[in-house]
Amino acid sequence: MNKKLLIAPLNWGLGHAARCIPIIEALLEHYYTPVIASDGAALALLRKEYPDLEYVILPSYNITYAKQGKRLKWKLLFSAPKIVRAIYLEHQALKRILITHKIDGIISDNRFGLHHKGLPSVFITHQLRVLSGSTTWLSTALHQRIIKKFDICWVPDYSDKPNLSGRMGHVDQLGLNVKHIGPLSRFQKLTMPYEYEVMVLLSGPEPQRGILERQLLSTFKAYQGEVLFVRGVIEKQQTCAISKHMTLYNYMTSSQLEKALNASKLVVARSGYTTIMDLEKLEKKAFFIPTPGQPEQEYLATLMLENKWAPSCKQEDFSLEKLGDLEDYDGFKPKDQKTTFKELLRFFEGK
Repeated sequence: MNKKLLIAPLNWGLGHAARCIPIIEALLEHYYTPVIASDGAALALLRKEYPDLEYVILPSYNITYAKQGKRLKWKLLFSAPKIVRAIYLEHQALKRILITHKIDGIISDNRFGLHHKGLPSVFITHQLRVLSGSTTWLSTALHQRIIKKFDICWVPDYSDKPNLSGRMGHVDQLGLNVKHIGPLSRFQKLTMPYEYEVMVLLSGPEPQRGILERQLLSTFKAYQGEVLFVRGVIEKQQTCAISKHMTLYNYMTSSQLEKALNASKLVVARSGYTTIMDLEKLEKKAFFIPTPGQPEQEYLATLMLENKWAPSCKQEDFSLEKLGDLEDYDGFKPKDQKTTFKELLRFFEGK
């Protein structure tokens, strides 16, 4: 076999790269050769996890958040020409990559230009419906148009209720070739004593990641228990600083994060979809702070609240007293459905 598959996550925070890790592991287990393609922090994360694999640098979408959440939609709208050009350059780069790396198939996690008629192409997303307020109909139509350029769309969620993506990942398919493959997480639940009362886990594009970091560093100075703070900044060297009751890392590897999450009583994080999948796998209790102005995270935080899994609040409203709300929530309990990679990867043998 030993077919080469290009696996390419979008560089928007670390979530897309992180949820590709169990896919890369499955490729290696089933004797495929993964070739990693991305840019920025997403590529840096995967290169640290898999230093021996081939990798290629793709054109960057250069996605950033607005400082004021209410302006995010307009910032993305004005950035559209730049993003469209990046997608075009990405598609042109793919033509060269197919020749130089002899690729046999493509797995794209939200990278729009990585499809090819001559090769089996998979698109991964949990957003069959893209929430954008009053323009949801337009953003959804544009996204579904892109999805149709791929042979199949893998949605990392359960097919039935209750599920993690709600109406984002479950729509009348309207000609889409969709398969719900079950949640993706790079972690395993471990039985171990708690070392930390709270773990703060940050990610996402700037400047909002940094804004929340500064706010939470200030807030948790007054906390009485042990706090583990992971900034979510991928740098050349890992750093760790300990000050009184707080341990501060710039980033952690997957194995470190797995141990740290299991050793933490509760997690404070953005309501990003990959984070939600990880916390469900580990059966954690969590408190979510959605990114201001991002309808997807705001919706997911509301969905978690409605299912009595986890509370949340607006960024400007967070305080230590809010953590008391956790007493009224059940935490996450995963369902029995598991991703069957052996069956999924047969797709690359049939075209």
